[in-house]
Amino acid sequence: MRFLAAAILFLIAVPARAEFDASLVERKVGEVAADVGGGRLGVGILDLKSGQDWYLAGDERFPMQSVFKAPLGVAVLRQVDRKKLGLDQTVTITRRDVAMGWSPIAKDMAGDRKSVAVRELVRGAVSLSDNTAADVLMRLIGGPAAVTAALMESDIAGLRVDRYERELQPELAGLPPYAPGVTIDPAEWKNAVAAVPEERKAAALQTYLSTDERDTATPKAAVAFLAKLDRGALLSADMTAVMIRAMAESPTGAQRLKAGLPAGARLAHKTGTGPDVLGLNAATNDIGIVTLPGGAKFAIAVFLAGSALPEAQREAVHARVMAILAEAAR
Repeated sequence: MRFLAAAILFLIAVPARAEFDASLVERKVGEVAADVGGGRLGVGILDLKSGQDWYLAGDERFPMQSVFKAPLGVAVLRQVDRKKLGLDQTVTITRRDVAMGWSPIAKDMAGDRKSVAVRELVRGAVSLSDNTAADVLMRLIGGPAAVTAALMESDIAGLRVDRYERELQPELAGLPPYAPGVTIDPAEWKNAVAAVPEERKAAALQTYLSTDERDTATPKAAVAFLAKLDRGALLSADMTAVMIRAMAESPTGAQRLKAGLPAGARLAHKTGTGPDVLGLNAATNDIGIVTLPGGAKFAIAVFLAGSALPEAQREAVHARVMAILAEAAR
């Protein structure tokens, strides 16, 4: 009884961690949002322990760019859970499968084809943001609609995946999408983009930033996705661990959310970056699950669309938001 009484007194004397200071977040993120180069800033923050949340433009849609590779990874690993795919199952990639843009897998392809395990394709898409890996995985599970269907099945509204990289990137540049099986020559792709008239580029970018809801997410949907992933509501324990590890080991975005972390914090995240078009950047994004040194744990999503700021300053916006969250959670 004496031990029980002492334990009760200890619990009374040491209250649970206070919720994060939402008023501080409101004020300081508002200051950040006032200087984003004419772009739109969307932020979502969810305390994964208390359930307290805060949003800036929480219901507005923002272009995801490679952020979509996180829900894609979940959709693929769900097929592994259901025994429709195996992590060690190999997939043959040919030159006709290579997407434009960043693709370490394509760079490592010595000949016309390469066999890659599903495990490595997931790591390529989620950790390294490999465009070819993403398109190959998406085709493997039934296309973009299969990813959105997996999200809807998990009651995640406000986040949708509609196009392969081979479709999205040309349309953003004012070009027709590449048909399946058509080989993309990097030099031809670069020249084709350069040859698009400025008027068409401007119109394509305006559509992408304002009226096109394809391949977009709201900050609320992004943090809902992260929260369900964190608590194991999307995948089995084993596949959740695979997904979180892939996000935690990602080397991308070193100057975004990562740069605002206090010492000892951990981040599992996915970045997304769009091209610069006529002085405006299509998208600079980062979403993730952060564990702070004191044990506080948050889902955080930061989307920045249509900014005229140079890359370093756009990335600094993310770092500042993360630093504000860390301060507010003390």
